[in-house]
Amino acid sequence: MPPVKKQVKKRAPPKHKLPDPLKPGEVLTDSMKRQWKVGGAVGQGGFGLLYAASPNGPGTVGPNAEYVIKIEPHDNGPLFSEINFYLRTAKQDMIRDWMKAKKMKHLGVPRYIGSGSHEGKMRLRFMVMERFGENLHKMFESAGKVFTRRDVAMLAIRLLHTLEYLHEHQFVHADIKGSNLLLGFTKDTQDQVYLVDYGLAYRYLPDSGHRDYKEDPRKAHDGTPEFTSSDAHKGVPAARRGDIEILGYVLLQWLCGQLPWEDNLANCDYLRDQKIKYLRNIPSLLKACFPEGDCPDEMRKYLEYTSGLVLNSSRYQERPDYNYLRGLFTSALKKAGWKDDGKFDFLAAKPKASKKGQIKSSTDDDVQSPQKGRSVSPKKRAAPKKKAVKRRSDDSDVSPPPKKKAAPRKQAVKKRVYDDSDSDSPSPKPKPKAAKAKAAKSRKAKSPASKSPKPKAAAAKRGRKARALSTIATQTSPGLMARGRLSNGT
Repeated sequence: MPPVKKQVKKRAPPKHKLPDPLKPGEVLTDSMKRQWKVGGAVGQGGFGLLYAASPNGPGTVGPNAEYVIKIEPHDNGPLFSEINFYLRTAKQDMIRDWMKAKKMKHLGVPRYIGSGSHEGKMRLRFMVMERFGENLHKMFESAGKVFTRRDVAMLAIRLLHTLEYLHEHQFVHADIKGSNLLLGFTKDTQDQVYLVDYGLAYRYLPDSGHRDYKEDPRKAHDGTPEFTSSDAHKGVPAARRGDIEILGYVLLQWLCGQLPWEDNLANCDYLRDQKIKYLRNIPSLLKACFPEGDCPDEMRKYLEYTSGLVLNSSRYQERPDYNYLRGLFTSALKKAGWKDDGKFDFLAAKPKASKKGQIKSSTDDDVQSPQKGRSVSPKKRAAPKKKAVKRRSDDSDVSPPPKKKAAPRKQAVKKRVYDDSDSDSPSPKPKPKAAKAKAAKSRKAKSPASKSPKPKAAAAKRGRKARALSTIATQTSPGLMARGRLSNGT
């Protein structure tokens, strides 16, 4: 037996291999003969690829295309099951009639657009879908791995409506989780949540009647390990109660951050035993998830209801009480004074995450062009550093006033050198002026009316000029000395 199990594991991957990529601009024709042009890749699932798409026409498919095309090799099974589900359950008129009857504005089931086969390097199966935005698992992580009690209550109400629609149309989802819950793509649908990925969707109520409870170890553990239902761990065909159990684990994780069995997700038998143990003792489950005892009452009642539904094999075929479960969360909102306005807290907190994204992008832009990103805080911090450098250079320029004063002195020296070519050299002028000033002071001090200091000053001046000219003459040329004699003689 062990070798057989190993062979099964080896055979499984080839059955679900990824398709060869499509080239942008390639045209696919669906079963209704409508043509779709493929754009760039926008995502990848476990067994297929997602491409932006639009009805075939001129031009290329832009990044904001309204549709996506999901493709996988024709031999794969998940997309075949998903297309089968959409054809039976998610036609646009069916969803519209349900919403009208229930007086609902929104139902989180994607609409079926089209599907077909495509012959290329390999034979592909494809399905055309609506375009969606971010998934709730990423929102959960960006919110610090915890959603507010109000958000969980509003999400629970919407998802229970979605599950009721699926179950009333003979299908169960069997793989509910945050990464399969997507927000709308357009501005009008960004606060709406859609349950996607119906690769494990199972028709629990075929024409012959409800499936029988039968454990099969060969089919055990299908789904996402941390959320897989107890029935799926035993290989029992998926039923409505399994979706209710899975949703309970998802809601619980959103509230407390981590499920107590997430420490060993690789051991599926361990996961099965832990879930059954805790379902038999809900208080111990709540204590493990909420050590401080702050578990919301509506969550406790939901899990107690789930425990009674799951642990009793006789209730395998029972229709869940959707109204009771929705009422738990509706009452919680009313008691807390919260309005179910569809404005989730994690969407209100989304700008914080987007600011981080803007900081990164603006920083990248600033590397290329520092003029961008005016209001980004990191840029504001960077600017003072640049200013600081300028200020330091300015501070070093505080001492230049002497340099500025030195410039006129150089100019004065130049003027003096230039004026030396004149017959009356002004080079000695600063000294006579000082002498005149001193003489004037002395005249005032001695006697204002006396005129004798003037001849003395003139004589002293002539003597200084004569000495200066004689010195210059001896150091320069005979012509200047002669010129000095002539000046001295006059």
